[in-house]
Amino acid sequence: MVEETSHRVAFGIDIGGSGIKGAPVDLTTGEFAADRRRVPTPEKSTPPAVATVLAELVDSFDLPADCPVGVAFPAPMDRGVVRFIANLDKSWKGVDLPALVHDATGRAVRAVNDADAAGVGEHRYGAARGTDGVVLVVTLGTGIGSALLVDGVLVPNTELGHLEIDGHDAEHRAAESARERHDLSWEKWAKRLQRYFETVEMLLSPDLIVVGGGVSKQHKKFLPLLDLRAPIVPATLLNRAGIVGAAALAADAG
Repeated sequence: MVEETSHRVAFGIDIGGSGIKGAPVDLTTGEFAADRRRVPTPEKSTPPAVATVLAELVDSFDLPADCPVGVAFPAPMDRGVVRFIANLDKSWKGVDLPALVHDATGRAVRAVNDADAAGVGEHRYGAARGTDGVVLVVTLGTGIGSALLVDGVLVPNTELGHLEIDGHDAEHRAAESARERHDLSWEKWAKRLQRYFETVEMLLSPDLIVVGGGVSKQHKKFLPLLDLRAPIVPATLLNRAGIVGAAALAADAG
């Protein structure tokens, strides 16, 4: 089940610790309606400083007056309010992000966790398109990001990378950064991934697992080594997923 929208284009923004990326998204195809632009995240990444950059980014495109803005943000969100923050200035905690960006841009705004945005992007337009039931989208990178969707509806802020498995925070052993840090072979890393995914599968019984993050480009080296009940497939939108999913969710909000 996917919510209907009257918008043809929405603008998606993906905020990271070093860069902020944005593009208008064609909501029919999930493709960018213009080339994506990237600007550096302000060195002092306070809410006012970032809001100024976001307004400049949005204004640099020729957008319809009613084009909504979706923001993928690197933190858990409570109906748009930042619960805690790791990769940006600590003053973000407690900030109502949609209100901040609306004040800066004058547009309707929806803000979600970045992993959730990527998950929605993959479900609407990517590897999980058309899949009903329980879909788990996991990004393997510095940490483990997760998005959970049930019949196309997002269950926000799952943070499944922080499950404790065998006495360890899961991402400390199974993230891509752990493979690099410990110089693990693909086979040894796959054993850690197997333990992680079989635990998640036991808890959630997903119908499909989608694996994203930069390492998913090398999926042939590790996904075939996993033995799970659910199909597990590589993401297809890659670094576009956050922008696309944020734009789609902004359009849903009206």
